[in-house]
Amino acid sequence: MDDAQLKLSNQVCFPIYSASRLITKAYKPYLDEMGITYPQYLVLMVLWENDSLSVNQITEKLLLNTNTLSPLLKRMERMQLLQRNRSESDERSVIVQLTEKGKNLKDQAKPIPDQLIKILLTENIKISDVLQLKEMLNEWIKILTEDNKNLE
Repeated sequence: MDDAQLKLSNQVCFPIYSASRLITKAYKPYLDEMGITYPQYLVLMVLWENDSLSVNQITEKLLLNTNTLSPLLKRMERMQLLQRNRSESDERSVIVQLTEKGKNLKDQAKPIPDQLIKILLTENIKISDVLQLKEMLNEWIKILTEDNKNLE
């Protein structure tokens, strides 16, 4: 095995990991104003798009495990952003719905994506580059999700 394969500077995943952390950090001031964390923001985005989803549907959309999402949902329920109720049609299923407080945060969140794009765009990085990267990452997510299913 060539030692060059183990150099951090040669890894594909490290820049993705670092960029993800730094982008999440860039969101922090905006989310702090709203009193939420980035994972809570993701849950809210899913519910703003389609309210009244099961916990399983949210885990699928966010690529999270139930044991990761459940404590997050409990905290958000204590914050009165959402409510969780057993499904009337399937008692094993928990349905998550936004409260008025959770719905009202949507207006406060609307400018956030544009603010982040402004940070990312430079003389060397155009919106088309950002969109192309997003498409490539979505393709990788699809590939890796399938690969991980094969490992289970």
